[in-house]
Amino acid sequence: MVFFICLMAVYHVASGLIIVSCVFFILIIMVVMIWDYKRKSSFYNELDKKLEILDQKYLILDMIEEPYFFEGKLLVEKLYEINKSMTERVKDYSKNISDYKDFVEMWVHEVKLPIASLTLMVHNMINDSSKMDDEEMRDEYLRKVLSQLTRLDNYSELILYFIRSEYSQNDYQFTKNKLKTVVGAVAIKNKDLILENDINLNIHDLDYEVYTDNKWMEFIINQIISNSIKYKKDTGESEIEIYATEDERSTTLHIRDNGIGISKADIPRVFDKTFTGENGRKFAKSTGMGLYIVKGLIDKMGHKIEIESEVMEYTEIKISFGKNNMYDVVRNE
Repeated sequence: MVFFICLMAVYHVASGLIIVSCVFFILIIMVVMIWDYKRKSSFYNELDKKLEILDQKYLILDMIEEPYFFEGKLLVEKLYEINKSMTERVKDYSKNISDYKDFVEMWVHEVKLPIASLTLMVHNMINDSSKMDDEEMRDEYLRKVLSQLTRLDNYSELILYFIRSEYSQNDYQFTKNKLKTVVGAVAIKNKDLILENDINLNIHDLDYEVYTDNKWMEFIINQIISNSIKYKKDTGESEIEIYATEDERSTTLHIRDNGIGISKADIPRVFDKTFTGENGRKFAKSTGMGLYIVKGLIDKMGHKIEIESEVMEYTEIKISFGKNNMYDVVRNE
């Protein structure tokens, strides 16, 4: 309008005509502004009213029509993006809750087995107390009780570490640890289960130090050994072999058993959450969470885990610890 006034002034247009033109311009601008206000206010008023009557506010996008003005379109577009992000997040939380519920249900079924065994043992002892007078039978009985208590301890540890695993990075304490010490602690913990199942535990070549968290690594190794015990063959001699190798880049811990093995089709999915595979359906009730937790912890600690297996032949799990001289440099300084 200013440009138009200046232009008319240059050409010496009558002042009255200039005033009339200015009034005309102002009227047009006011009409446009009022029309734009009405159009936008109707959309925002409708949005506000529908939000007030909705219990679930996130459904608002299904109840409003797309506006014709740019700001409204931009608002609706961003609301869709926000809603999509929220929906995906809720979906993830729902899946986690569902997985947690399924895991707890399966865990309870697993825990009931050793509890039932212990109950039966106590009843047998009460009904036939004479057995306790025989030293050999008493030792056998106590060994079986201890093995069942070890199972209960392992199951309790599994659910505890499952809960902690989501925030495990806050609990890491990396230090130099001797593999012989870490593996030895797990072996002692499971000695009653190993004896009860008549398994030959062959531990050798573990004179290596690795940089890791010993508490979490003991849990990881314990889960692997528990699986080896659970899925041993019904016939023949059972063995679990644990040893380590080293090259220029890493130290690798090998845990190998001669159990029932894992099918080729299941190997790529053994670390998936709640995946039980053929063995979980045929041989034992499995939660499918042990190796999932193990893989998550291994990844967070920066280690590497691999698995090889042949059905009814063997299963070998390899955990690789990358070499890191930073700890030694800081320690020497």
